[in-house]
Order: sequence, then C-alpha cells, then structure tokens
Amino acid sequence: MDLLNQIKENAKKHNKRIVLPESWEERTLRAADEVLAEGIAQIILIGEPSDILSKAEGFGLKNIGKAEIVNPKTDSRIDSYADLMVEIRKSKGLTKAEALKLLEDPLYLATLMIKAGDADGEVAGANNATGDVLRPAFQYVKTAPGISVVSGAFLMFLKDNQFGENGLMVFADCAVHPNPTAKELAEIAVATGRTTRAIAQIEPRIAMLSFSTKGSAKHEMVDKVVEATRLAKEMAPDLKIDGELQADAAIIPSIGKSKAPNSEIAGVANVLVFPTLESGNIAYKLVQRMAGAEAVGPVLQGMAAPINDLSRGCSVSDIVNLVAITANQAAK
Repeated sequence: MDLLNQIKENAKKHNKRIVLPESWEERTLRAADEVLAEGIAQIILIGEPSDILSKAEGFGLKNIGKAEIVNPKTDSRIDSYADLMVEIRKSKGLTKAEALKLLEDPLYLATLMIKAGDADGEVAGANNATGDVLRPAFQYVKTAPGISVVSGAFLMFLKDNQFGENGLMVFADCAVHPNPTAKELAEIAVATGRTTRAIAQIEPRIAMLSFSTKGSAKHEMVDKVVEATRLAKEMAPDLKIDGELQADAAIIPSIGKSKAPNSEIAGVANVLVFPTLESGNIAYKLVQRMAGAEAVGPVLQGMAAPINDLSRGCSVSDIVNLVAITANQAAK
C-alpha cells in the first residue's frame, strides 16, 4: 500500500481544492480534518458555518477551521451559478427560479463550483446514492472531450506482487456502465490508461479481456472486444493496448507467451478492461474477498473534472484516500 502514501504525497504538491458536500456527516468531517491536518488538499465544505464548526468541536476535531465553508443561503456566487445553470440547460427549459432551488442541494452546488472554476474536484456518496451524486455531474460538468461514457476503475492492491505492477492492478469498468458498445469499451480502456498514469504514475499495459485469446473462439461478444481494441489503439496510439485476451493470458507470463506470443501485453498486463459491467464487478469482488486484495475505488473516469462517488459504507480512511486520488486526477 506504499502507493497510497505516494498518492497522498503527490496530492500535497498540487494543493487542489476538493469540495465535500456532505458536511453534516461525521465520517466526512473526520476525513476533512485529517486531510487538512496532513495538508493533502484544500477542503471546501457546504453548509451553515456555525453548524459545521459546532459539530466539529463536538467530535474533537481541530482543523476544520482551515476549510472554506460555503453557506448556500448567503454565498455571493449563488446567483451567478444559477445563471450558469440556466445557460447550460437552456435547451431543457430550466428557469432561474428552478436553478436557485436546485442550488439548495449541496450536490448541485458542489458541481457548479467545479464548473465555475471555484473548486477542482468533488468527493461525495457517504450519505447519498450514486445516482444522486452523478446526476448533477452529468448535467453540468459532463464528460471529457472525446469521451462519451463514464466508467469506474478500482485500484487493486494484491498480496502477491508477481501480478501487475508489484501487486497493483487497475480494473475497469466495475461500477457504472452495464453493457458498453465497442466504441464505449474503447473509451473506457483509454480513460483507464489515463487514470493509471495520473493516479498510480505507472505506464499502463492494458489487456482487453474476453473468453477468447486472439481468435481462439468465435462469437459476437468476442467481436466487440476485437473492435474495441482496434478503436482504442486508434484513439490513443501512445497507450499499450492489446486484445482480445483471456484473463490468464493477460496476467500469467507463461500462458501469455503460449497463447499470444507476439503480444507485448500478454502475461504482463497491469490494467484489465472487462467487456461488461457484470464481469468487471464480479471479478473485483472475487479478487477482493478470495485473494484478500485491497480495492480502492471506484475512481470515476471520463468526466471533464474529477467527481468521485463513495460507498455509503465507506470509512474515514476511504474518504481520505479518495480525496487524495481526486486531487491527483485534478492535477492531470
């Protein structure tokens, strides 16, 4: 897990502004206090300042006073955020009054702060469903140029360091998009490669997974992965990508050499891109539970700015780690 310490150290250098909209939530406040104490990022909290500071005092927290606290009822920028919302959603008929009402929701306000350039990233979801976190992000921050799909990557820290990059592998998509098309799968591969570079700071070796290796099986599901591999290589010629590969051919050198002798990825992949959400989600949970891997994420990728969603069962350390990851994404 030394990489997590490295991620935190990198975040300190960037000093990004990360907004935590769930400022009434104890784990969020404790995480904010830790982030501020360690200097991992600047923190923006949303809510009534006296309420937040009172809760922080009750929890024995000493650093919350260093955070920027935005009061949605009195902040002078609210009106301009509403105007920005109306401009973005004018084709949907959004009115100024409706925008002002939406800005009472901290999740919408956090997103508009990012869109307006007043924050660099957001971490939420400790007390909100994924759909509630992502809805304003999709509507106002939108996806990155050239990317039409948002996906979720997990950093998988394995006890056996023979796999991936000294035991680190990146899995995607394990969280968001159920059944991507070939083009969407290619975008997921490219986004995951960029995430790997930005956060893990290693050179990605991306395997496009299937139940076939280099034509060993024929099926439309295999065809999708073959086409996605071709498109991904066209989209990002700077990334090392190969497929279609079975999982063992992707991560076991002897099998990779046997099944795909001409591949520079086979047997040494450190990024695994799954053909569907079900396969990715099942795989990361099996590896986490049966191999005892530490799964950090999901890290949302494909957005024009980093907005990351927590599990509602997250710990304080989960929030701290995701703040550091978000800061690294924002820096790239």
